[in-house]
Amino acid sequence: MTEQIEPIRLAVFASGRGSNCEAILENIENNSLQARVLVIISNNAAAGVLEIAKKHKIAHFHISQKQFESEKEYVDRLSGVLDEHQVQLIILAGYLKMIPSEIIRCYRNRILNIHPALLPAFGGHGLYGRFVHEAVLNYGCKVSGATVHIVDEEYDTGTPIMQQCVPVLPGDTPETLAARVLEVEHRIYSQAIQLFAQDRIRIDGRKVTIIP
Repeated sequence: MTEQIEPIRLAVFASGRGSNCEAILENIENNSLQARVLVIISNNAAAGVLEIAKKHKIAHFHISQKQFESEKEYVDRLSGVLDEHQVQLIILAGYLKMIPSEIIRCYRNRILNIHPALLPAFGGHGLYGRFVHEAVLNYGCKVSGATVHIVDEEYDTGTPIMQQCVPVLPGDTPETLAARVLEVEHRIYSQAIQLFAQDRIRIDGRKVTIIP
Protein backbone atom coordinates (compact mmCIF):
# COMPACT_ATOMS: atom_id res chain seq x y z
CA MET A 1 0.00 0.00 0.00
CA THR A 2 1.20 3.51 -0.81
CA GLU A 3 2.44 5.65 2.08
CA GLN A 4 -0.41 7.75 3.46
CA ILE A 5 0.04 11.43 2.78
CA GLU A 6 -2.25 14.42 2.53
CA PRO A 7 -4.12 14.06 -0.79
CA ILE A 8 -3.16 16.69 -3.34
CA ARG A 9 -6.11 18.78 -4.54
CA LEU A 10 -6.71 18.53 -8.29
CA ALA A 11 -8.67 20.33 -10.96
CA VAL A 12 -9.13 18.44 -14.22
CA PHE A 13 -9.60 20.29 -17.52
CA ALA A 14 -10.91 18.15 -20.38
CA SER A 15 -12.64 18.66 -23.72
CA GLY A 16 -13.77 15.13 -24.55
CA ARG A 17 -14.62 11.76 -23.08
CA GLY A 18 -12.13 12.05 -20.23
CA SER A 19 -10.54 8.60 -20.20
CA ASN A 20 -7.43 9.92 -18.44
CA CYS A 21 -9.64 11.61 -15.86
CA GLU A 22 -11.47 8.35 -15.25
CA ALA A 23 -8.16 6.48 -14.89
CA ILE A 24 -7.02 9.03 -12.30
CA LEU A 25 -10.25 8.57 -10.34
CA GLU A 26 -9.85 4.79 -10.47
CA ASN A 27 -6.29 5.05 -9.15
CA ILE A 28 -7.50 7.30 -6.32
CA GLU A 29 -10.18 4.76 -5.45
CA ASN A 30 -7.69 1.86 -5.35
CA ASN A 31 -5.35 3.88 -3.11
CA SER A 32 -2.45 4.00 -5.57
CA LEU A 33 -2.81 7.77 -5.92
CA GLN A 34 -3.11 10.16 -2.98
CA ALA A 35 -5.22 12.88 -4.57
CA ARG A 36 -8.70 14.35 -4.69
CA VAL A 37 -10.36 15.65 -7.83
CA LEU A 38 -12.22 18.68 -6.47
CA VAL A 39 -13.48 20.14 -9.74
CA ILE A 40 -13.75 19.23 -13.42
CA ILE A 41 -13.88 21.97 -16.07
CA SER A 42 -14.69 21.57 -19.75
CA ASN A 43 -14.91 24.03 -22.62
CA ASN A 44 -17.38 21.63 -24.27
CA ALA A 45 -20.90 21.41 -22.87
CA ALA A 46 -21.34 17.94 -24.42
CA ALA A 47 -18.05 16.49 -23.14
CA GLY A 48 -18.20 12.99 -21.72
CA VAL A 49 -15.98 14.08 -18.85
CA LEU A 50 -18.91 16.06 -17.40
CA GLU A 51 -20.87 12.79 -17.15
CA ILE A 52 -17.90 11.29 -15.30
CA ALA A 53 -18.07 14.25 -12.91
CA LYS A 54 -21.77 13.65 -12.30
CA LYS A 55 -21.19 9.94 -11.74
CA HIS A 56 -18.55 10.65 -9.10
CA LYS A 57 -20.43 13.62 -7.61
CA ILE A 58 -17.61 16.04 -8.42
CA ALA A 59 -18.22 19.76 -8.91
CA HIS A 60 -18.14 20.48 -12.63
CA PHE A 61 -18.41 23.50 -14.89
CA HIS A 62 -18.74 24.28 -18.58
CA ILE A 63 -16.47 27.30 -19.02
CA SER A 64 -15.68 28.49 -22.52
CA GLN A 65 -14.08 31.73 -23.61
CA LYS A 66 -17.02 32.16 -26.00
CA GLN A 67 -19.29 32.75 -22.99
CA PHE A 68 -17.47 35.95 -22.02
CA GLU A 69 -17.15 39.38 -23.57
CA SER A 70 -13.52 39.79 -22.53
CA GLU A 71 -10.43 37.72 -21.77
CA LYS A 72 -10.39 39.19 -18.26
CA GLU A 73 -13.91 37.95 -17.49
CA TYR A 74 -12.94 34.50 -18.74
CA VAL A 75 -9.76 34.38 -16.68
CA ASP A 76 -11.57 35.71 -13.61
CA ARG A 77 -14.14 32.94 -13.90
CA LEU A 78 -11.49 30.23 -14.17
CA SER A 79 -9.48 31.74 -11.32
CA GLY A 80 -12.57 31.98 -9.15
CA VAL A 81 -13.41 28.31 -9.57
CA LEU A 82 -9.82 27.23 -8.92
CA ASP A 83 -9.54 29.45 -5.84
CA GLU A 84 -12.90 28.31 -4.49
CA HIS A 85 -11.74 24.69 -4.56
CA GLN A 86 -8.23 25.49 -3.26
CA VAL A 87 -6.66 23.67 -6.19
CA GLN A 88 -2.98 22.72 -5.84
CA LEU A 89 -2.40 21.03 -9.21
CA ILE A 90 -4.19 21.43 -12.54
CA ILE A 91 -4.43 18.33 -14.74
CA LEU A 92 -5.13 18.64 -18.46
CA ALA A 93 -6.78 15.48 -19.78
CA GLY A 94 -7.46 15.92 -23.47
CA TYR A 95 -8.03 19.66 -23.10
CA LEU A 96 -7.90 21.24 -26.54
CA LYS A 97 -7.69 24.90 -25.60
CA MET A 98 -4.71 27.01 -24.60
CA ILE A 99 -4.60 27.80 -20.89
CA PRO A 100 -4.60 31.59 -20.37
CA SER A 101 -1.15 32.96 -19.56
CA GLU A 102 -2.38 34.51 -16.32
CA ILE A 103 -3.49 31.08 -15.04
CA ILE A 104 -0.12 29.62 -16.07
CA ARG A 105 1.70 32.36 -14.15
CA CYS A 106 -0.42 31.75 -11.05
CA TYR A 107 0.14 27.99 -11.24
CA ARG A 108 3.69 27.98 -12.59
CA ASN A 109 5.04 24.39 -12.62
CA ARG A 110 1.70 23.20 -11.21
CA ILE A 111 -0.14 22.46 -14.45
CA LEU A 112 0.41 19.07 -16.09
CA ASN A 113 -0.52 17.70 -19.48
CA ILE A 114 -0.09 14.28 -21.05
CA HIS A 115 0.81 14.01 -24.72
CA PRO A 116 0.51 10.78 -26.74
CA ALA A 117 4.05 10.88 -28.18
CA LEU A 118 7.63 11.31 -27.02
CA LEU A 119 8.06 15.08 -26.94
CA PRO A 120 9.57 17.13 -28.44
CA ALA A 121 8.70 14.89 -31.41
CA PHE A 122 5.16 15.10 -32.78
CA GLY A 123 4.00 17.95 -30.58
CA GLY A 124 2.62 21.41 -31.17
CA HIS A 125 -0.54 23.08 -32.39
CA GLY A 126 -2.85 20.70 -34.23
CA LEU A 127 -1.03 17.56 -33.10
CA TYR A 128 -3.45 15.84 -30.76
CA GLY A 129 -5.32 12.54 -30.65
CA ARG A 130 -5.44 10.63 -33.92
CA PHE A 131 -3.34 13.27 -35.70
CA VAL A 132 -0.34 12.41 -33.49
CA HIS A 133 -0.54 8.69 -34.21
CA GLU A 134 -1.01 9.27 -37.93
CA ALA A 135 2.11 11.45 -37.95
CA VAL A 136 4.14 8.83 -36.07
CA LEU A 137 3.11 6.10 -38.50
CA ASN A 138 3.63 8.27 -41.58
CA TYR A 139 7.15 9.09 -40.41
CA GLY A 140 7.99 5.41 -40.04
CA CYS A 141 8.90 5.53 -36.36
CA LYS A 142 9.74 2.27 -34.60
CA VAL A 143 8.72 3.60 -31.17
CA SER A 144 6.22 6.09 -29.85
CA GLY A 145 5.07 6.68 -26.31
CA ALA A 146 3.62 9.19 -23.89
CA THR A 147 4.97 12.26 -22.13
CA VAL A 148 3.77 13.94 -18.94
CA HIS A 149 4.98 17.52 -19.04
CA ILE A 150 4.65 20.90 -17.40
CA VAL A 151 2.31 23.28 -19.22
CA ASP A 152 3.76 26.61 -20.29
CA GLU A 153 2.61 29.36 -22.65
CA GLU A 154 3.13 27.30 -25.84
CA TYR A 155 1.70 23.99 -27.06
CA ASP A 156 3.66 20.95 -25.81
CA THR A 157 6.91 22.81 -25.04
CA GLY A 158 6.93 22.52 -21.23
CA THR A 159 9.50 20.52 -19.30
CA PRO A 160 8.95 16.72 -19.43
CA ILE A 161 8.30 15.08 -16.06
CA MET A 162 7.94 11.47 -17.16
CA GLN A 163 8.10 9.57 -20.45
CA GLN A 164 7.58 5.96 -21.48
CA CYS A 165 8.14 4.28 -24.82
CA VAL A 166 5.60 2.17 -26.70
CA PRO A 167 6.61 -0.04 -29.65
CA VAL A 168 5.19 0.65 -33.08
CA LEU A 169 4.23 -2.74 -34.51
CA PRO A 170 4.01 -3.90 -38.13
CA GLY A 171 0.50 -3.32 -39.39
CA ASP A 172 -0.34 -0.71 -36.76
CA THR A 173 -3.13 1.72 -37.52
CA PRO A 174 -3.68 5.02 -35.71
CA GLU A 175 -6.35 3.23 -33.67
CA THR A 176 -4.21 0.27 -32.58
CA LEU A 177 -1.25 2.49 -31.75
CA ALA A 178 -3.50 4.91 -29.86
CA ALA A 179 -4.90 2.08 -27.74
CA ARG A 180 -1.39 0.90 -26.79
CA VAL A 181 -0.25 4.44 -25.96
CA LEU A 182 -3.40 5.11 -23.94
CA GLU A 183 -2.64 2.21 -21.60
CA VAL A 184 0.69 3.87 -20.81
CA GLU A 185 -0.95 7.29 -20.42
CA HIS A 186 -3.35 5.93 -17.83
CA ARG A 187 -0.45 4.52 -15.83
CA ILE A 188 2.22 7.23 -15.95
CA TYR A 189 -0.10 10.22 -15.48
CA SER A 190 -1.12 9.00 -12.04
CA GLN A 191 2.50 8.14 -11.25
CA ALA A 192 3.55 11.70 -12.06
CA ILE A 193 0.72 13.19 -10.00
CA GLN A 194 1.73 10.98 -7.09
CA LEU A 195 5.26 12.39 -7.24
CA PHE A 196 3.80 15.87 -6.87
CA ALA A 197 1.58 14.69 -4.01
CA GLN A 198 4.70 13.35 -2.26
CA ASP A 199 6.59 16.60 -2.97
CA ARG A 200 9.29 14.62 -4.78
CA ILE A 201 9.58 16.81 -7.89
CA ARG A 202 12.21 19.55 -8.15
CA ILE A 203 12.26 21.71 -11.29
CA ASP A 204 15.24 23.85 -12.23
CA GLY A 205 14.77 25.31 -15.69
CA ARG A 206 14.33 22.28 -17.91
CA LYS A 207 15.98 19.91 -15.45
CA VAL A 208 13.62 17.76 -13.38
CA THR A 209 14.90 15.83 -10.38
CA ILE A 210 12.80 13.13 -8.74
CA ILE A 211 13.65 12.89 -5.04
CA PRO A 212 14.04 9.25 -3.89
